[in-house]
Amino acid sequence: MKIAIPIDENKEDTSICASFGRAPLFLLHNTETQTSETLKNPAADASGGAGVKAAQFLIDQGADILLTLRGGENAAEVLLAADVQVYKAQAGLARDNLTAFLEGKLDKLNRFHAGFHHKQ
Repeated sequence: MKIAIPIDENKEDTSICASFGRAPLFLLHNTETQTSETLKNPAADASGGAGVKAAQFLIDQGADILLTLRGGENAAEVLLAADVQVYKAQAGLARDNLTAFLEGKLDKLNRFHAGFHHKQ
């Protein structure tokens, strides 16, 4: 299983990013190989639709689970259609959220916001 987490920095003790679609990076942890990799989010600087683009990127990377503080409805639609399960992360470190998920301490994220639509 591959677990994705939006993160702020490429370091061991990085915090989970408050934004899903515009997170600078994603931590992708493979539970079968017990390896993690940090991936640059190609949607971080998108002029629009960052959540949907980030969701598709994670699907393309083979993510099965997303741990995030919040997410938009459009991104959730894409993720859920691809059978990616979305869980409500806790503020703090990405590794603490990974541990909490593996211990069954995180709940599925059931409420998604309408998204942040930038006006030009």
